[in-house]
Amino acid sequence: MRASLIAFVLALAAQACAAPALAQDKGTLDDKPLPPLANPSDPNLPAKEVFGRALTPIEARVRSIGYYWRGCLVGAKALPVDGESWQVVRLSRNRMWGNPAMISFLERFSRKAKAEGIWNGILVGDISQPRGGPMLTGHASHQVGLDADVWLTPMPDHTLSREEREEMSAVNMVTEDGLSVDRAHWSEAQAGIIKAAAEEPEVERIFVNAAIKKALCETHKGEPWMNKVRAYWGHNYHFHIRIKCPAGETTSVPAPPTTGAEPVTTAPQPAPATQHLPIPRATTAAWLVIPPRAVRMPSATCMPWMSSGDVSTRTRIVLRPA
Repeated sequence: MRASLIAFVLALAAQACAAPALAQDKGTLDDKPLPPLANPSDPNLPAKEVFGRALTPIEARVRSIGYYWRGCLVGAKALPVDGESWQVVRLSRNRMWGNPAMISFLERFSRKAKAEGIWNGILVGDISQPRGGPMLTGHASHQVGLDADVWLTPMPDHTLSREEREEMSAVNMVTEDGLSVDRAHWSEAQAGIIKAAAEEPEVERIFVNAAIKKALCETHKGEPWMNKVRAYWGHNYHFHIRIKCPAGETTSVPAPPTTGAEPVTTAPQPAPATQHLPIPRATTAAWLVIPPRAVRMPSATCMPWMSSGDVSTRTRIVLRPA
């Protein structure tokens, strides 16, 4: 009786949490620049308002600064919108930028998947903004150019039009109740593309929906690459790749180690709340090339890294307690 009651409560909660996973946000064909800030000198201006308006990267030595969900990016490189084994979608978001190590990984990984006959190619969603940092909409992470979303829908056999890139939707791989994968869409090909990514040595984490992790455990339990696959809220249309901090970039903070043996549950999970950083508060300022003015950001957003001789024009980012 008690087990039945628990199952009933979980089913009701799953339906309540299913709404965010029923559709994907579309892009726009009319991607006008955001209006200028009314008061750029406002010390309480949210950092996302600044980073969300940056259209170009900082031309300086490459750095992923801070942590995956609290940081910024210098020397970003854009993934070309079309490649032999990939295409970029949602171009209007201007989130095809990343640390060059991530861009190189996506190109190499997609070629590997095509060569192994898994898919013809991959569809790449959000990576990061030109200067990283917090976004006006969507992700909490993707701030340092070391995260990327790859759709669980294969690349079609034609070059996508601009309209298709903005309006087509990936396929939902999870049933409406959130308890299992949808066998009408989920196949070993989806498992294969996740495996192909997870097997790469620079990959630190793969985030998927809990129902997808459950399905992977049913068919690939015990395989070494599964240690990197973690169940996380959402991620039913795409999987999230996170790579390690590139060698020599001591300003990025690596994620803690994992065994991949965390319990998997398809019980509905709430949207993640504000994250708490396991890193010390920064006590000095970092510098970014943004229109010259001071902007307050949460502490530990950008770790100190740049010497006074690295760039000719700088903006001081004042770090304060969140």
